[in-house]
Amino acid sequence: MIPPRAGCFQSRAEVARLREALAEGGTAVIGSADHVLAHGVLAGMGGVGKTQLAADYARTVWQAGEVDVLVWITASNASTAASGYTQAGIEILGAEPELAAKAFLASLEPRFQQRPMRWLVVLDDVVDPAELNGLWPPDSPHGRTLITTRRKDAALIGGSRRMIEVGLFTEGESLAYLTNTLGTHNRTEPSDQLAALASDLGHLPLALSQATAYLIDAGMECIAYRALLADRATKLADATPDVLPDGQTHAMAAAWAMSIDRADTLRPVGLARPLLQLAAFLDANGIPETVLTSAPALAHFTDHAKAAGSDCSHISAGQARHALRALYRLSLIDHTPDAAHQAVRVHQLIQRAVRDALTPDQHDRTARSAADALAVTWPVIDYDTALAQTLRANTTALVTCAEDALYRPDAHVVLFRAGHSLGEAGQVTAARDYFHHLNDIIASRLGSSHPDALSARSYLAQWQVQTGDVAGAVAAFTELLPSQAQVLGPTHPLTLSTRHNLAYARGLAGDAIGAATASAELLEIQVQLLGSDHRTVLTTRHNLAHLQGVTGDASGAAGAFTEILKDRLRVLGPDHPDTLTSRSVLAHWRSEAGDATGAVTALAELLDDRIRVLGLDHPDTLTTRHNLAHSQGAAGNTIGAVTRLTELLNDRMRVLGPDHPDTLKTRSALAYWRSEGGDQIGALAELIVLLDDRIRVLGPDHPDTLTNRHNLAYMRGLTGDMAGAAIEFTELLDERLRILGPDHPNTFTTRYNLAHSRGMTGDTSGAVAALVELLDDQVRVLGPDHPGTRTTQANLDSWRSRAEAGDAMPGSDDSQ
Repeated sequence: MIPPRAGCFQSRAEVARLREALAEGGTAVIGSADHVLAHGVLAGMGGVGKTQLAADYARTVWQAGEVDVLVWITASNASTAASGYTQAGIEILGAEPELAAKAFLASLEPRFQQRPMRWLVVLDDVVDPAELNGLWPPDSPHGRTLITTRRKDAALIGGSRRMIEVGLFTEGESLAYLTNTLGTHNRTEPSDQLAALASDLGHLPLALSQATAYLIDAGMECIAYRALLADRATKLADATPDVLPDGQTHAMAAAWAMSIDRADTLRPVGLARPLLQLAAFLDANGIPETVLTSAPALAHFTDHAKAAGSDCSHISAGQARHALRALYRLSLIDHTPDAAHQAVRVHQLIQRAVRDALTPDQHDRTARSAADALAVTWPVIDYDTALAQTLRANTTALVTCAEDALYRPDAHVVLFRAGHSLGEAGQVTAARDYFHHLNDIIASRLGSSHPDALSARSYLAQWQVQTGDVAGAVAAFTELLPSQAQVLGPTHPLTLSTRHNLAYARGLAGDAIGAATASAELLEIQVQLLGSDHRTVLTTRHNLAHLQGVTGDASGAAGAFTEILKDRLRVLGPDHPDTLTSRSVLAHWRSEAGDATGAVTALAELLDDRIRVLGLDHPDTLTTRHNLAHSQGAAGNTIGAVTRLTELLNDRMRVLGPDHPDTLKTRSALAYWRSEGGDQIGALAELIVLLDDRIRVLGPDHPDTLTNRHNLAYMRGLTGDMAGAAIEFTELLDERLRILGPDHPNTFTTRYNLAHSRGMTGDTSGAVAALVELLDDQVRVLGPDHPGTRTTQANLDSWRSRAEAGDAMPGSDDSQ
């Protein structure tokens, strides 16, 4: 009996492939092309429709008269296969029952000078190829064998057998199936909801069939069924119809149980199931093999083995890989070892069925183990952006199905690592939003005073800084500090870290003097608690030196960093990241103090060491290359700066991606130095395009976006469009006043350049008046000796003298 045709059967690509593989002639056949027929193996996970494809083929060739004898056998074991052959031998040959099976197989052999018998034998649902030893139909120029199985063992192919892997429905096939099946019951649903349902079910034919039966039987709309599936309290069995359609024998929830049982009996015995359970909590679209063979994963497997009574003391990574192959052989996973970051894929419904079978305790322990495995696999620095993206996707999948497990007894570290990884990838707004959401969840589960909730608030404020919301970050740190002092104590490391971050944010907000005062007070406490050589103390000294430079004392900053570098070399060693950072910042302040040539030499030496210690593609190495190019330009080598930045841009796009903030900064620097080399028109065009990209990636209020607008206005002036520059500076000033406030140094810079542009358009008196007001504010905020104040004073004097003489003058080219 050929199984009946399923309702709304889909003619899929596999139909044509199967026909080609078993047809006379063609590249899919074995031997001479005139008569020899190949034998086909349809392999795939349970529920993809292998039996229906085989039945369609068998029915087609029978009705076309292409075969004289057709035998369909459900060959789940040797006994059922032998029984099928026995029945065929009795009915076709009239053989005695005890000899009928062998007689039938013998009759399939070609006979000399006898009329050939054209035959097709279908062995459906082969569970274990080894059980069919001695029961395989023979190779024959007149016969064909078709096998359906979930197995992918090497023993199934070779010789005249060809494997055809049966996959899922395509999006179009899924939509056509749902539409047609519901249409036969006079049901219509919005196509977007049907497409979404097909995606929810992973385009698995069995699932689509049972879902439509449930919709029809329950009189339920598609959107309501999707909500039922999305409800984590709903098990897969609860979304299955009471009576299965198309003569199906297994509900979705049970479709893979036998395969899992069988995989668990393969070597290494008992390991396939816990490995699949762990994979069930991760991303269906790709799991790094290193996650499933990490130390926490192996410890989880070992605990499972011991709980099952095994005397195994340790599961090895090699055994875990063998278990992956066992699951692959049973079509429970796709395993592609060469795909480094997405070696393992599992259908989402298999994952759900596996999770549904776990007890609450098993569920939580497996979820925590999966989180441990991700955390251990995650590098300290996300220099491999593809791996980082995959790990974030796996964390998202884990969070979705782990429920409260990742928050008991505390928030798992992988939750924080995923958020930081977003920011490190340049998605600073997404990182801020992530920690906002994480803070809400932790506070609701553990309480707003829990240390993990306080940590989430701290990270939220840190990423607020990176998005440009410095004022918001200052307010957040200010509000957080007393809570940490109360819960953790005033001298707890996290409390002191928040004081440090608050001072840093105040400096970015324009209050460099207040930030320096706060940092100095913090330094005293840290020295008393930790000693003068503690790494945290050296970091605070680092920030104090930076603030010294920001307040206008570049030479003093260079001297301070020289001392810090000596101490970091002594305490941390020459290759420590903090030591390398000190060398980079020292070179910067040497350049600001006028020693651009010395900065170039220092950065070139630093680049060699960073390549040696960190590698060519490490983000810090790329940053040093950026700084070296800028210093070369400042030292007068404009061509060298452009050349280096062009090469760096290619590498940053390759390593970090085109939208990473560092990549955008290199584009900005390249435009600047091209302008310095005489190509102002080209620089203007690049800054226009770059502004659109920065608004899209960073948002309109990000500091880099505002800087881009400033430089764009400045470049318009250089190309001769002073009126356009004045308009853009006026618009930018409104934004900087709104975002940064009137006393921020960047606001002062925009006011300065606006005054210059007004003067160059002929409004000399307006330029003088604007510079007078600016000078008063700079003296009040920055002091009379700050370089910015002195620059404004010098240019005010020049504009006044020119105004008295009735001349216009080219103003300063001071720009950000």
